[in-house]
Amino acid sequence: MRNFEAEIRREKPALPPIKIAEDESRRLGSLANSTMDLFPRVAQFLARELERATVTEENDLRGVVRMGSEVTYRDDETGASRKIALVYPHEADIELSRISILTPVGAALIGLSVGQSIEFETPDKRTRGLTVLAVSE
Repeated sequence: MRNFEAEIRREKPALPPIKIAEDESRRLGSLANSTMDLFPRVAQFLARELERATVTEENDLRGVVRMGSEVTYRDDETGASRKIALVYPHEADIELSRISILTPVGAALIGLSVGQSIEFETPDKRTRGLTVLAVSE
């Protein structure tokens, strides 16, 4: 007899639905493809996120994490909150809390809305969860 409770615990939670603008999707797709050799894990993660995203109109993205958004999120393990700006790699500056889309946190945040949570894998292969608390342009 199978242990269904143990099976349920091993299953990954369903990924939340995400939305992205067409032009942003195209640009981020090109970025993921062009960095596949340099950053294979995060580029593949970003590409998967873009593939599952619903492409939508600009005016349907209020409260959605986009490039250039200021995002406050909670680390679901520690409970700590952090406010960052999600940026392209050449604009990243950790001291100014400007986080690149080509980081696991950046790729996880894109397309999420306030209240949504996501789990993702860190470079050291741990599972990390975060929840979006606020989004502003």
